[in-house]
Amino acid sequence: MSLYLDASALLPLFIEEAASSRAQDLLRGNVLVISDFAVAEFSSAVARRTRLGEIDEAGAARVFAALDAWMMNAARRESMTAGDVGVAIGLVRRLDLGLRAPDAINIAMAQRCAATLVTFDAKMARSARSLGMTVSD
Repeated sequence: MSLYLDASALLPLFIEEAASSRAQDLLRGNVLVISDFAVAEFSSAVARRTRLGEIDEAGAARVFAALDAWMMNAARRESMTAGDVGVAIGLVRRLDLGLRAPDAINIAMAQRCAATLVTFDAKMARSARSLGMTVSD
């Protein structure tokens, strides 16, 4: 099965947190799809934690290097397309979904890749399910 990981699913793979063991368990034996957009969000979250003093700069550099090495061996990388942005705009304009643009982009990319969405963002998961997508629990 193909799994599309958003940043909320990527972070606990590289920074110890409550969801770390859950994230590891979900990924075993599956084809992993990582988008350049999710990597940008991941990088932003690590940089934010560094600014807040939760991670020092050397630790952030190790996290970035670990992600880059892992993606080379364990994941299929997908680039965002203009079509993904177009679908995301349509999703954001569906006011019943209440999606923010980053979540809509991740959903659009997971749809295009025909992958199960892996997210630990409950609101995003609900919206994706309401669109008929498979979301990993």
